[in-house]
Amino acid sequence: YEPIFVEGDDPKIMHRIMAKAMDKAVGKIKKIWRKARGMFANTNRPAWPMIVLRTPKGWTGPKLVEGKVVEGTFRAHQIPVFLDMQDSMNLIKNWLESYHPEELFSSGYKLRDEIAEILPKGNKRMSASPYANGGNLLKELITPDLKSFEVATSGRGKVKAQDMEQLGNYLAELFNLNKENQNFRIFSPDENNSNRLNKVLEVENRTFNAKRLKNDDKLAVNGRVMDSYLSEHMCEGMLEGYLLTGRHGMFDSYEAFIRVVDSMIAQHAKWLKTCHEIEWRAPISSLNLVLTSDVWQQDHNGYTHQDPGVLGHLADKKPYITRIFLPADANTLLACYDACAKSKNFVNAIVASKKPSYQWQTMAEAQKQVEEGVCEWSWAGLNDTKHPDIVLACAGHAQTEEALACVMLIKKYLPKLNVKFVNVLELMRLDNNEENPFALTDAEFDKLFTKNKPVLFNFHGYPQLIKSLVYGRTNKNFVVKGYREEGTITTTFDMRYENSTDRYSLMLDVLNLVKVSATEKAKIEKDIDAQIAKHVDYIMEHGVDMKDIANWKWKN
Repeated sequence: YEPIFVEGDDPKIMHRIMAKAMDKAVGKIKKIWRKARGMFANTNRPAWPMIVLRTPKGWTGPKLVEGKVVEGTFRAHQIPVFLDMQDSMNLIKNWLESYHPEELFSSGYKLRDEIAEILPKGNKRMSASPYANGGNLLKELITPDLKSFEVATSGRGKVKAQDMEQLGNYLAELFNLNKENQNFRIFSPDENNSNRLNKVLEVENRTFNAKRLKNDDKLAVNGRVMDSYLSEHMCEGMLEGYLLTGRHGMFDSYEAFIRVVDSMIAQHAKWLKTCHEIEWRAPISSLNLVLTSDVWQQDHNGYTHQDPGVLGHLADKKPYITRIFLPADANTLLACYDACAKSKNFVNAIVASKKPSYQWQTMAEAQKQVEEGVCEWSWAGLNDTKHPDIVLACAGHAQTEEALACVMLIKKYLPKLNVKFVNVLELMRLDNNEENPFALTDAEFDKLFTKNKPVLFNFHGYPQLIKSLVYGRTNKNFVVKGYREEGTITTTFDMRYENSTDRYSLMLDVLNLVKVSATEKAKIEKDIDAQIAKHVDYIMEHGVDMKDIANWKWKN
């Protein structure tokens, strides 16, 4: 940057200095534009003007209050004048009158004509500028045909695929379809390839306008993948600005490190909430967050990279603003992202797997679940699912796999048990319907989870979040398993076992929730404990999961 310093404490002098600085800055910006857009298209990295303003803290406020200096001190950051102070009203009156309002307003409190004359007119007004109401400039995204990206399942859990890699294929085509409008970007803090979106770099470059070296890869001044810097703050801020000016984009990040911009996401959610109350504010494209390298896939990074807490952070916001999605496979992720990309005025968070994992649903089934949010997977239930002894529920790719593996254990040990299987994709559908217009009604909730049967819920994040969402429902028999701050650099399955979201721990929970004779329960527990001990011994010796676990497959 080329800094332009504006420094001082005399308002009359400072106004003149600031006006000159603004003229100088605007002139330099226009000169850079002319060079970049001229005949020779100079794309050398420019030094943009940056105004650095240095004035006293609390400048032009009350200078002295009760004998203590305010302007230029820490007191200016507090509330310098309280009504119970001696002579406080006179102090406030004298301070406000120092601005000479009589020079600005007539006796009827109307802005004087000569002052009103210098104000911007028409679209030059900030509130009327199309760039300050970007929804008016928005061109809809042209989205690919989902069917052409469907992962053929050839049966439940028969095929493995990398969900994020499949999303990368979709996004590459999204770039191609919107090449003319140039209104879509990906914002990724140096994680595009780590998050398995390599495919997009076959059709787009990374944005980079500094010096490029011969070993650099896919860097260009006009690239549309914002991936050449490691800063979550910069990515989130640029995406917000991009959306606010009428374009579309997404932010992909490691799940644990999205927490770096918690407050920025919260402020955007607050802005969207206020926009719902302003009728002339045109809707903008949603802030779409794709979170991967999640808490359950950290066998190389460990405890430092484990934090699903952003889900609770988003759930605390207005329910008609934030949505949380936990797709269990690639087709559901694609259908989910496609819906989010087309949505307006939401903050959408999608937690997705980037490692090879089993595929469960066809594209048609995935699209149906995106519409409904929560579905019974009837094919995964056992016996009389209309009159279940227990409901096995799950949300998250790893937790879905373990819940399905638990069904197979139930089939082995308790083959006559009636088990209903429910998969939750859109988390906020579990919320109170009176406060959340998108949530399940009590009747819909009871139909899925029953009114009084035990519900064993295997959840991706912290268990307290599910407990808070279902608190007001009729069924009080929820047992929630989830991340409980246990983990290290270990195997995929052991990470689940350490937090009791694995199939064996779930099976032990089932034994405590349904009617089983003491003798039969003790026999099953002994067998399960032996399998757990075998797992622990094996990973300690070999450092990888047992083949029976690593190669586990679903069987009807």
